[in-house]
Amino acid sequence: MASLHGPKAKTQRRFGEVLIPRAKYQKILEKRAYPPGDHGREKSFRSGRRSNYGMQLDEKQKLSYIYNIRERQLRNYFKRAVRIPGPTGVNLLTLLERRLDNIVYKSGLAATIWAARQLVVHGHVRVNGVRLDLPSLELNPGDVITLSDKMKRNVHITEWVDQISAYPPYLSVNKNERSVTMNRLPDTGEIQVPVNIQLVVEFYNRII
Repeated sequence: MASLHGPKAKTQRRFGEVLIPRAKYQKILEKRAYPPGDHGREKSFRSGRRSNYGMQLDEKQKLSYIYNIRERQLRNYFKRAVRIPGPTGVNLLTLLERRLDNIVYKSGLAATIWAARQLVVHGHVRVNGVRLDLPSLELNPGDVITLSDKMKRNVHITEWVDQISAYPPYLSVNKNERSVTMNRLPDTGEIQVPVNIQLVVEFYNRII
């Protein structure tokens, strides 16, 4: 499935919030605190009354953007989440969080979800010692991710790894070895994304 393209900061300005926590995006939103477009300065973020459908659509699009997946792929994840016992919203987030590119990003081996996808697609990531190039691969507890020898010495990856000091509690990261182990599936509340997941569930419930 193709990656999402286009100006990253511009998309986040459309929603009026930083969805990918990087300093440069924060600075841009502070400098241009208005939506993009010719008349953006005349508007406030999401000005005017929003319909329920509009708010649901926004949250769905934010979720798609954060995990760098297309609409069809997100819809398929939702259909799977419905079939899993438990709250659909939690199931959906858990499935997305288990993606290989997301774990590479959350472990600090890549600066953004887009950089993580590139690492995977270019064959620089190993899962349990096996080279894999599928960003959507779902990891299981006990899986170990490492980088190729070449990328372990990459100056940009060294910079990213050194900057991060906190990781999701379900991951164990060895900075020196450039490796990450998925200890368990994330618990409810451990997946921190700026999305109202209930609105996403309501969006898909009305169209599927």
